[in-house]
Amino acid sequence: MSVAGDGLPDDEGHRAAAPRWKRVVLKLSGEAFAGPMGQIDADIIAQMATEIVEVRRDLDVDVAVVVGGGNIWRGLRGAGAGMDPAQADYMGMLATVINALALQDALERLDQPTRVQTAIQMAQVAEPYIRRRAMRHLEHGRVVIFAAGTGNPFFTTDTAAALRALEIHAEAILMAKNGVEGVYTADPRKVPDASFIEAISHREAIEQQLAVMDVTALSLCMDNGLPIHVFNMDDEANIDRIVCGERVGTVVSTGG
Repeated sequence: MSVAGDGLPDDEGHRAAAPRWKRVVLKLSGEAFAGPMGQIDADIIAQMATEIVEVRRDLDVDVAVVVGGGNIWRGLRGAGAGMDPAQADYMGMLATVINALALQDALERLDQPTRVQTAIQMAQVAEPYIRRRAMRHLEHGRVVIFAAGTGNPFFTTDTAAALRALEIHAEAILMAKNGVEGVYTADPRKVPDASFIEAISHREAIEQQLAVMDVTALSLCMDNGLPIHVFNMDDEANIDRIVCGERVGTVVSTGG
């Protein structure tokens, strides 16, 4: 039996009668947008949009999304090639806006009202990030997509997800992974005998240097008791299952 607010299902392995949370932040990596043939896959984005709409409409859960841009550009790639690191990170922020606009288009084709808010002002394509406006959109049933990270170089979109979740009073972060079921002791694609971790504390994840989020993001979540659910995005029902209280993937919480 879990304690309310720890991010775990009420009864082990059983779906809750109602959504566990009223508001969540879904973190999508840039790679989640890419198919085998290119940097942006319209079919994959359409499927993601369908999953988001089902949670927003069918379960009446507020959904905010933080998107990465690694399918288009990674700041580390540019810095590794000798580019100024801050310049490379700004380019990465612009890549997240491209993904955000693609996801917005897919959501609105499903008649789901959506707003993109960017940490870097670009009024022609998106709203600037304003915390109270974002919360107001969520209260009115709109999906809000946060793009351009925190607006600052040297901070990842993981940190942006933790920061935005805290700012809008989200109750959990849903951390989508590609091709892996959750958190392992090592990368299972490189270490076949890596062990799956069902539950772990924020502190343990930091100390063991596990690939959950970057340390800044994990520390923010730990200090504020914000649970993180790490799951496989390939299973299209996983977001719904997690929101309804089922045990899916790995839970990173204060209690572990």
